[in-house]
Order: sequence, then C-alpha cells, then structure tokens
Amino acid sequence: MLCQRCQQKPATVHVTKIINGQKSELYLCQDCAKELEPQLSFSLAKFLSSLLDQISEPSRGEPMGERVCKKCGLTFQQFQKIGRLGCPACYRHLASQLDPLIRRTQRASRHRGKVPRKLENRKRVRLEIERLRDKLQQLIAKEEYEKAADVRDRIRYLEDCLRRQGCNL
Repeated sequence: MLCQRCQQKPATVHVTKIINGQKSELYLCQDCAKELEPQLSFSLAKFLSSLLDQISEPSRGEPMGERVCKKCGLTFQQFQKIGRLGCPACYRHLASQLDPLIRRTQRASRHRGKVPRKLENRKRVRLEIERLRDKLQQLIAKEEYEKAADVRDRIRYLEDCLRRQGCNL
C-alpha cells in the first residue's frame, strides 16, 4: 500500500483516530509521518494529567503535592506534570494518590493478568475445587459427614468436568 499523503513511498505507519465515535485511518510513509508528527502525537502525560485533574479531593486530608517518594524524591505534582513515575517504589509511597487514578483507568488497582477465555473457565473451576477441598477438611474436622459427602461429590463432579474439558459452574 502506498502512502496516502505523498502517493510515492510504501506506507509503514498506520494512524487510527477516533473522535466522537468517528473512526478515521491514515496510512503514511516514514517521511510523511515525521512531518505530521506534531499533529499526530499522543501524549500519555497529557492524558494522565487530564485524569488527575478530575480527581479533586486529596486522600487523608493532605494536599496532593505533599507526598514524596522516599527512594527517588518524585512528588505527586511532578508525576502530574510528566505522567511517569520515577521508580518502582513510587507506587508504594504515592499509593494513596495513585490508587484513584489506577482504579479509574483499569477498574481495579491490582493486576490479575489476562487469561484466554477457554482457560479462564478451567481456572475458575480449579479455584472452586481448591475452595471446596478446604471446606471439606473443615467439615470433616467438625464431624459433619453428610455435608462433607455432598462437598466430596461436588469436587468429583468438577474434576470430572475438567477431564472432559466441558464444565460450567
């Protein structure tokens, strides 16, 4: 495919813009992309800064800029300006101010990893089996053998599902 701007060189850069739900794509050669770079650039720092501006109330009643990373000395105000943390310790030292931002952008503050959908169900079943085994041990310790037998049967059913690779909880 040729560059959509100069129509001479092969397009090596693909730019996708989505503005108000309208998607536009542009295929450019390296030279045209460099010329248009100021117009095309996406600043992560500006994006994070705009999100931070929306978080109005400081946590624990302290001003937003007073927290400082004890390892690298980065303040929260500096993070707001540059959009990057200084070191891994910043996550711990600036946690009270970073947590709302991370939750807003990722819907959680703890990374759980991404699992393919096929494996996700198997993982959920394995976790359920582990939970039931713990429950089984507790029921045996309490000498509640009828309930323990029901839990044992459920474990066997789930293990059988895993072997057949077709189980829905």
